[in-house]
Amino acid sequence: MFISQRAQRTSPSPTLAITAKARKMREEGIDVLSFGAGEPDFDTPEFIKDAAITALREGFTKYTPTAGIEPLRKAICDKLWRDNGLKYEPNQIIVTCGGKHALYNTFQVICDPGDEVIIPAPYWVSYPEMVKLADGVPVFVYADESTGFVPTIDAIREKITARTRAIVVNSPCNPTGAVFPRQRLEEIADLALRHDLYIISDEIYEKMVYDGHEHFSIASLGEEVKKRTILVNGMSKAYSMTGWRIGYAAAERELIAAMTRIQDQSTSNPTSIAQRAALAALQASEDAVKQMVTAFAERRRAIVDGLNNIPGFRCAEPGGAFYAFPNVSALYGKRWGDRVLNNSDAFAEYLLEVARVAVVPGSGFGADENIRLSYACSLDTIRNGLARIAEAVQALG
Repeated sequence: MFISQRAQRTSPSPTLAITAKARKMREEGIDVLSFGAGEPDFDTPEFIKDAAITALREGFTKYTPTAGIEPLRKAICDKLWRDNGLKYEPNQIIVTCGGKHALYNTFQVICDPGDEVIIPAPYWVSYPEMVKLADGVPVFVYADESTGFVPTIDAIREKITARTRAIVVNSPCNPTGAVFPRQRLEEIADLALRHDLYIISDEIYEKMVYDGHEHFSIASLGEEVKKRTILVNGMSKAYSMTGWRIGYAAAERELIAAMTRIQDQSTSNPTSIAQRAALAALQASEDAVKQMVTAFAERRRAIVDGLNNIPGFRCAEPGGAFYAFPNVSALYGKRWGDRVLNNSDAFAEYLLEVARVAVVPGSGFGADENIRLSYACSLDTIRNGLARIAEAVQALG
């Protein structure tokens, strides 16, 4: 059977794979605690669901404009002005089938074959795969705990070539929780201006920052920087709307028009009902968002402290998002029966099989010394999971 080279060189998402495996084990009656999913465990607020029900009852179930309904695009403009000090017009906004879709459209529009996109590592698993699907070349800039998982500007500068098309900025970051300081964003913006590069700013976790950390949109650093920035965000994380699949991008009119043409020929419009729900979310107060972030802050403290109390674990404090990303390489070389745990995949497999705890190996994020645990789960799950992990680590030979 013929399968295209494009499809063959695309890797499956390890986060979705580990979540699916944990779900299947639960369906088989196995008691698995999952730290894999990158989605809030809170329900979508009732007023958002009510807006969707109203849309259904009103028969708002037909095609919409490909780029999204005008009221929603206007509400996104209002949000960007209110939260980020950024002025956009509705024709500079495209509504997409989730933030991932906005990023996919972006790479399809800006990359020709062989064009390079600089991606700080550790990175969200889908960035390099989407670049490759656009026939581009992902170029990685590595950082670790010593720099707070934020790459130095010199390291980024060294990766720029004549083929570089864009730099990805994900702050707060999945998987590390790193929040880029304003100075580093200013330095990246300066590089983009000097080398005529796009900046792809993934701001999906902007609402989830802790301990005095502050989210800055790199597009807010000046009009020329804004013109080079493709800002990506969505409803999934802040409003607990992962399954509704509503994301968006804001950029120069020509870029949005090109992304709309791509979307015309792929998905067409996002779901009409979900668009009305997103409109309600953006126009309401953020009380539910603040309550969720307060809960995440408490869980963050519990999981980071607990992980650092397990021998062999070293967990940096995440400034944002809802992930812990401990370094577990001190445990590599330990034995599990006749097997040796020599990488993050083997260690994650051990925790799933022995501790019945699902985590995501760091290999998929470009950081094989680490594993990722989502703390978008209850405190009871965190405490029980930490106890299971500690017991499993103690049992290693």
